Amino acid sequence: MKSSTDRILTSHAGSLPRPDALIEANRLRVSGGIEEAAFQAELTAAVSDVVARQKALGIDLPGDGEFGKSMGSRVNYGAWWSYSFQRLGGLELSGPGLYDIPPHRSSPGHVVLTSFGDRRDRTRFAAAYNDPESGITTGPRAPSTPVCVGPLTYTGHAAIAADIANFKAALAANGIEEGFMTSVAPGSASRIGNAYYKTDDEFLFACADAMREEYKAIVDAGLILQFDDPSIAENWDQINPEPTVEEYRAFSMRRVEALNHAIKGLPQDRIRFHLCWGSWHGPHTTDIPMRDIVDVMLAINCQAYSFEAGNVRHEHEWSVWKDVKLPDGKLILPGVVSHATNVVEHPDLVAERILRFANVVGRENVIAATDCGLGGRVHPDIAWAKLDALAQGAERASRQLWR
Repeated sequence: MKSSTDRILTSHAGSLPRPDALIEANRLRVSGGIEEAAFQAELTAAVSDVVARQKALGIDLPGDGEFGKSMGSRVNYGAWWSYSFQRLGGLELSGPGLYDIPPHRSSPGHVVLTSFGDRRDRTRFAAAYNDPESGITTGPRAPSTPVCVGPLTYTGHAAIAADIANFKAALAANGIEEGFMTSVAPGSASRIGNAYYKTDDEFLFACADAMREEYKAIVDAGLILQFDDPSIAENWDQINPEPTVEEYRAFSMRRVEALNHAIKGLPQDRIRFHLCWGSWHGPHTTDIPMRDIVDVMLAINCQAYSFEAGNVRHEHEWSVWKDVKLPDGKLILPGVVSHATNVVEHPDLVAERILRFANVVGRENVIAATDCGLGGRVHPDIAWAKLDALAQGAERASRQLWR
């Protein structure tokens, strides 16, 4: 995996704005209104364009924008996760909507996730979440969620092969050696209904075994694999009543163990991990502090760690790295522009954020990135302006770090 040897390299968290033509093609594909060959041609062209646009802006380590993960509307916060529903056998879309699932309650020594609508951030600010003029949105709500009704198997071989082929062709056309592709981690993949496996733990590891086929395909293709796994931080908000930190760490470590099980034998230097507290535009007052889970994140067997550091709820947590030693050979990708605001960061502010991390963990160990995916969260024009600011800020920071 490339590191910042003579300047601060740039990347991002994955999702980028889909072009309207691809969004429409996704809609038509669901209804059978477009032939598969025509859809694939549209997807291939879109991936080629998004890689070229990243290169033109100065993004050193591009992704495919997650374009192979279907979005049927401009605003969509869940495509990073919901794409897996079509790639896992043993699921039925028969469950209630995320907001319609009855609340579940934890008890001392027995931590369980409650329903999506019962999250503590949402109940604390219920009036704001239910006010259509508040600006809080997670996009259109899916009418149903999957339930596991049989043995989990991976059925997405053709889909991941197409994603890889599109991305590698786009990288080659633009003369780019290294790019990353995202995949949902077992801890997040397992946040659906389970009516087959005897325990949630058994289901978690079944997800790990099934999704390993996708992980291996990405790495074997010579790409960098990025795990998307907000479950490690975001689950804290989805437990009622609030657990102790010790209980939550134990709950999360089991998800780390499942992830490490899924990537056993795969090269760590081809894997990076994305941590976030959920990408919705909300108060986030119930986010768990980074300090309480940073060592949980570092227990994941990969080379690089991406995390939120550019929004007003987590920007201050750069100071955690004053007390936590980054293990030798590891890299961090702090978010220095945020998906959580329409304000485009000034390049000088981006440079300041980069310098904070570089001065603590070493300039060669920092790659400048985004808090979370920008696609589906802010307007496309704003998203691209943020990536431009990211690249400009990295250039300004580099001039100070390599004088």
